[in-house]
Amino acid sequence: MRRSSVYIALLHYPMYNKNMDIVTTSVTNLDIHDIARAARTYDVDGFYIVHPSASQQRLIRDILAYWQEGYGGVYNSDRQEAFRLLRLAEDFPAVLEDIRKETGREAITIATDARQYPNTITYRGLRRDIAETDQVYLLLFGTGWGISQESMDRCERILEPISGASVYNHLSVRSAVAIIMDRLLGASWYN
Repeated sequence: MRRSSVYIALLHYPMYNKNMDIVTTSVTNLDIHDIARAARTYDVDGFYIVHPSASQQRLIRDILAYWQEGYGGVYNSDRQEAFRLLRLAEDFPAVLEDIRKETGREAITIATDARQYPNTITYRGLRRDIAETDQVYLLLFGTGWGISQESMDRCERILEPISGASVYNHLSVRSAVAIIMDRLLGASWYN
């Protein structure tokens, strides 16, 4: 049983595109569904979708309404349950403030990326910290080609990249979230 609270956030701005320009990415319906389901499976305390665009926030609210209040909630109560964890935020500071209000504490921010950084923490180290300390953690996941350097610099730590069986390293964010949640919060069968 873990002692810490764990929140996750899916950022859509400021992200890199493949040319390393700063962009705002679009919301992907599959990301919303799959990450909410992973968050519920691994008992995350909250899942934030961070997007500055009012039109993209309306889209997310419409999707949520269908699965929480509309026919989708009646048809698939498991999806309805997973979506209860989902929260919208306009930007990263709003997420931090919301967590601070909810917990009364500052969240330790951990970014994820496919690239290596100097202030990297291992899965084993973060898993131990989550299990053994009484802290509040916020794991940040990026869309597009990754979280901007400015945002990465605002985080206390960067989680080591997922290493596959080849040099190819371009997982979908929803796949990365599932892998990372399992490594940090899943059963410790590999020990």
